[in-house]
Amino acid sequence: MTKHGSQHPDSKLQLPWNFAQIGVLIFPLMPVLGVINLSLALLITWWFKYKSIVKRPINQGFGIFSLVLIITTFFAQDKIPALLGLPNFVPFILLFCAFDTLIQTTAQLRRLAWIMVITSIPVALLGLGQMFLGLKTPELIFNIFGWTITPGGNPLGRMSSVFMYANILAGYLVIVFILASGLWLEKIGEKKGISVETPLIASLLFLTIAVLLNFAALILTNSRNAWLIAILACVAYAVFKGWHLIVGFFGAVTASVLLAAFAPTSIAGIFRSFVPAFFWARLNDQMFPDRPVELMRTTQWQFAWSMAQQRPLTGWGLRNFTPVYQEKMHIWLGHPHNFFLMLSAEIGIPNTLLFISLIIWILISSIRVLKQSICSEQDKLIFFSYFLIVISWVIFNTVDVSLFDLRLNALSWLLLGAVSGVSYRYNHVKQELDM
Repeated sequence: MTKHGSQHPDSKLQLPWNFAQIGVLIFPLMPVLGVINLSLALLITWWFKYKSIVKRPINQGFGIFSLVLIITTFFAQDKIPALLGLPNFVPFILLFCAFDTLIQTTAQLRRLAWIMVITSIPVALLGLGQMFLGLKTPELIFNIFGWTITPGGNPLGRMSSVFMYANILAGYLVIVFILASGLWLEKIGEKKGISVETPLIASLLFLTIAVLLNFAALILTNSRNAWLIAILACVAYAVFKGWHLIVGFFGAVTASVLLAAFAPTSIAGIFRSFVPAFFWARLNDQMFPDRPVELMRTTQWQFAWSMAQQRPLTGWGLRNFTPVYQEKMHIWLGHPHNFFLMLSAEIGIPNTLLFISLIIWILISSIRVLKQSICSEQDKLIFFSYFLIVISWVIFNTVDVSLFDLRLNALSWLLLGAVSGVSYRYNHVKQELDM
């Protein structure tokens, strides 16, 4: 297996691995072609590895969860939206199971990371053109690629680039920012102890640009959630590398912004003298002071939890939050800005706990890999990057929902499957070595 991961360790899976790489590369900019390639990767992997896929306990767990989703549609308040909600889950669970088998090594993780970071450059550049040049794509672009760019962002003043909304772009950028940062740290590590070569300098320069560009785009999405995750990711990398001064720096920056936003006026005024209002006014909602109470997330969360309490076992049915909320609040809302509360309301509390347990299972398996000595430091670093993505996905979905965008949803399940697959392989190797 080469370090760059282009060759699959199992020759039977080389073809689906090729399709997967192409799919991930073109997915953000050409969703239809991306779906075709990822679907081929999924189908071929299932065809060759069906028996091993269905034998894995984590896949069996998600299989039970999928069955429960189908059963809940029979108890839904409105069955048509519940049926329409199944495609947001079932195909992506099949994708997870496929990539749980297809991705087996950290070299493959590194390869995927490079592919996603490369694609993020045009996404970020298109976003900057949207915000500063008033870039507007013609209808032909939508007909060919399936996306369009609105001048000034969507909503206005917030970068959305090739995605339909700023928060969705923020979810995507969080992923690629973490991956770019991990690859950058890896290259910094390579620079030490070897002669500086042109390819290394070129890679380091490209990754530096990618990190800065994606971070700038993250800021322009105006997503408080994404800002927090990006800072936490930087702190996590600093802790991982033992860079205590950087941990202190980010801690001081975070504390300053929080004090400027939420401290008593006398104290906040001191910090507001040097912290830009763009940050603290967004955090404490002073940037949007006239927001209706129905659009506040605390209102949505309380409503979703009250729905879960009324039907704790089976829920109201997938995609039933929107009509129930609209009937009560007289305003349309796509979701309650909390994935786990939405699940509790729509499929019941026990089924939501099953899903959460499966995510925790993957995280625990990941931690076991990070503690092992069979991985090199560079391999641990790239795996740690993917571990951070799973943690970031959890945090992101506590104040938003990434489910309803095809690209973000697919990438989330794909990367979750990748983490699960590498964790399974390394833990399995460890068990064999211990025998």
